[in-house]
Amino acid sequence: MKCPCDSGKPFESCCEPFITGKAQPETAEQLMRSRYTAYTKHDIGYLKKTLAKESQSDFDEKASKEWAAKSEWLGLQVLSTQKGTADDKTGVVEFVATYKQNGSKVEHHEVSKFKKNDKGEWRFIEGDSHVHKDGEGHHHHHHATEPVVREGPKVGRNDPCPCGSGKKYKKCHGA
Repeated sequence: MKCPCDSGKPFESCCEPFITGKAQPETAEQLMRSRYTAYTKHDIGYLKKTLAKESQSDFDEKASKEWAAKSEWLGLQVLSTQKGTADDKTGVVEFVATYKQNGSKVEHHEVSKFKKNDKGEWRFIEGDSHVHKDGEGHHHHHHATEPVVREGPKVGRNDPCPCGSGKKYKKCHGA
C-alpha cells in the first residue's frame, strides 16, 4: 500500500514505523507527514504523543477524532521546509493537506513549527493555518510577495481549531 502522505513510498517503509513507534522521525518533515498519515488512520494517540509537552494539555482528543473521522483525506503536498534536518533542534514545515468534508473539498494550508525534545525526538508545537474551500475565492498559489488571504473556516467556538493543534477554536485561533 502506498503511504497516505503522498511520498510515493510504501506505507511500511515511510510513515508506518514512526506511527507504530519502531522508529523516530529524523526530520521535522517526516514527523509532519506521519502526523498527516495518523489523521487518515484516525490514530489520535500518535497525534497526542507527537505533541510538544506544552501543547498536550490543550489537546482535545475527542474533537480531533471526530474531525479525522468526518474528513475524507485526499492528499498532502509539502511546499517548503526551513531547518528541521537531523542536525537541527527546530524546524518549520509549510504544507497543504486536502480533504473532503460534508461534500466540499477543503485545502488546509498550514505553517507548522516543530522542535526536538530533550531526548532528541521531533515534536509538533503549533501551526498557523487557513483553509480554502471549494467556491470560496480564487484558487491560485500565493507567491511570497502576495499577501496571504486568511479566509477563516466556519468553525464553531467549541469545535477543534482547524490548525490541528487539538485545542478548541475559541482557545486557539478563535481567541
